[in-house]
Amino acid sequence: QDEEKWDFILVSDIHEAGSEKEIKRKKFLDELSKKGFTIKKIEDKKLFYGVRAPKQIFQKYQGLLRKPDNRLQNPNVHQDIPATTRIRIVNFILQNTTTPDLEKLHDLMKKKVFEATFPLHEKEEVREFLKEKWARWRGIFCQQPIEKIRCYFGEKVALYFAWLGWYTCLLGIAAAVGTVVFVAGITVFSSSQVSKEICEASNTIMCPLCDQKCSFWLLSDTCTYAKVTHMIDNEGTVLFAMFMAIWATVFLELWKRQRATVVTNWDLYRWDEEEEELAMELINNLQHEPQQYQHSYFRSTIILLLVLLMIAVLIGIAHALVIYRVIAVALFTQSNFAFLREQANTMAVMTGAVLHYITIVVMTKVNRRVALYLCDLEKPRTFSQRENNFTVKIFTFQFFTNFSSLIYIAFFLGRINGHPGNYVRIAGKWRLEECHPSGCITDLFIQMAIIMLLKQTISNVMEYLVPWIAYKLRKKQQRPKKRRMILGEEEEAEDPCKRQWLSNYQLNEVNIFSLFDEFLEMVIQYSFTTIFVAAFPLAPLLAFFNNLFEIRLDAIKMMRLCRRMVPRKANDIGIWLYVLEAIGILAVIGNGLVIAITSDFIPMQVYKYTYSPCMTENNTGVDCLTGYINHSLSTFRIQDFEPYTNGEPGLALTGLCCRYRDYRNADDYSYTVQFWHIFAARLAFLILFEHVALCVKLIAAWYVPDVPQFVKNQLLDRKHSNLHEELRWVMPQKV
Repeated sequence: QDEEKWDFILVSDIHEAGSEKEIKRKKFLDELSKKGFTIKKIEDKKLFYGVRAPKQIFQKYQGLLRKPDNRLQNPNVHQDIPATTRIRIVNFILQNTTTPDLEKLHDLMKKKVFEATFPLHEKEEVREFLKEKWARWRGIFCQQPIEKIRCYFGEKVALYFAWLGWYTCLLGIAAAVGTVVFVAGITVFSSSQVSKEICEASNTIMCPLCDQKCSFWLLSDTCTYAKVTHMIDNEGTVLFAMFMAIWATVFLELWKRQRATVVTNWDLYRWDEEEEELAMELINNLQHEPQQYQHSYFRSTIILLLVLLMIAVLIGIAHALVIYRVIAVALFTQSNFAFLREQANTMAVMTGAVLHYITIVVMTKVNRRVALYLCDLEKPRTFSQRENNFTVKIFTFQFFTNFSSLIYIAFFLGRINGHPGNYVRIAGKWRLEECHPSGCITDLFIQMAIIMLLKQTISNVMEYLVPWIAYKLRKKQQRPKKRRMILGEEEEAEDPCKRQWLSNYQLNEVNIFSLFDEFLEMVIQYSFTTIFVAAFPLAPLLAFFNNLFEIRLDAIKMMRLCRRMVPRKANDIGIWLYVLEAIGILAVIGNGLVIAITSDFIPMQVYKYTYSPCMTENNTGVDCLTGYINHSLSTFRIQDFEPYTNGEPGLALTGLCCRYRDYRNADDYSYTVQFWHIFAARLAFLILFEHVALCVKLIAAWYVPDVPQFVKNQLLDRKHSNLHEELRWVMPQKV
């Protein structure tokens, strides 16, 4: 039965006899034959070559990487090697076999000598179990069979699903707290003193929001918007932001413990990736010399400059989105539709969010190509080093792609646009957009809600539909036509391997970045869930439901729609852990800035404890925020408008002034004392919040050990046992 099992399949077009491609293919297959590989050829519309490695290769691997205690006890016994290890070793040899023309498999595939290489989905018990119990939508709330995933896909894939399951589990807690905070905000929907004042401000005339076709308007017109804003922007949001900073730390610390337990059970806790790679190099070529570590300051400087240039391009795209919103507001306010004129700002933010999502989709592909090019320039020593370098670069690029626009809305929107009579303009024509009178946090809420919903609906639908449609189309194209039988002709017996090889070939291609893409998607989602959570408390809830589907979606893709991944050995999630820790620190900074700068929390507290009736009049019978709205609005004389500002007189006939959001004097429009009080309070809160949150993170990291005690004790006992056994072999007469 083992004789009919094939480690790898190579697929090639049928080339003309004597052609360059046919000669190159023959040279490569001859090199494999010299190494003892068994090769089987099946011809259909394509040429299929099944390759099977000789047993000696796996015996060498076991001999080189066998633990000292096993080597002492069983010097000549070779246990059966797992299928995942077989595939990994054979793949390494295939990728590193060199023809007399100094070409490797990668070069031959570029030249279309071979079209595809893949290990087979075998009809074995583990696969059938995973297909029926794991890769099913009905198992969405069931625990994942991590051990069986490891047996079929290897440790790297198993650790990805273990991490994703753990993340989703703890995300449930964050989602519950976020939902409670959001619901609590809804309960104060109409009871907020600030909202009441806005709804009752029927005599407060606001300055026009644009230059042309924008009339003066009443503050009370934004009553509903104000209620929504203060539903998001309240004291609960501050506590939730602090909670999420602690949650991010506890999640990572608990994951480290979970990972230590899992890899100890797999006997991989002390596994050395470099030793494994050197062993496989020697198995492939006994004359191999290890590639030395090298570092070039010149090359590193060039890479750094190119990375900074790419970041500048991504920030430039964010600026382009800002310009779009500015022009969109101007166009919407001149529209013939009353709804567009009235909701110009909101429509600009919403359409800007959709455009931002489109740029994310497009730039993701560009970022990948740039990151790969930079990795090629770096010339990393090993594949693992290349993967780590690529991870850092692509995450950096994706972070700026996803968050540049959000950073602008959170920290710059409405703060660099000037004031009536002296607006900052693009090209001297279009006014920079302003925050809504109810506050800037709602703009951030809308942007995040739209991007997360689009990413978690359209992206996931495409992630499933594209491979499914591609698989169906390939299956239809590759379906063999039944040959008509001539009378008296016997039906030719079909090779039992042919159907299996064809069915595997019809599946979608996987590459070395297939698992990487899943990790990147989840880490970007983790960033959305933690960094700006103060503005969008529902982010963990959306992420939680998305992940429940994501786990089964990835499982179905791997088991039913895609070829088998080449298993990879690993004992952790690699550099992604450091990326997640960096996101945890960014989450503290981001949420601190959102509360200090974007939110109205600090101005309200300054008013409450400095300027409110409770402080100035010792009046405890009223709400301490009474009068806050009037206090937060500045006065502008209508005659001071710029000449080309055409605010229709309308309501302005009742007075000579209009109001706008800012803290400025009515005479010379300079900043008031209150502005500097609030500025100092914002700065003090930011420093205090970040230091407290980071201290709590450090305490949480210290309080929760990375490795459980029973794992440490297990490793200690194993070391003691190995040394004791070795001592018996070295000095048998004295022990």
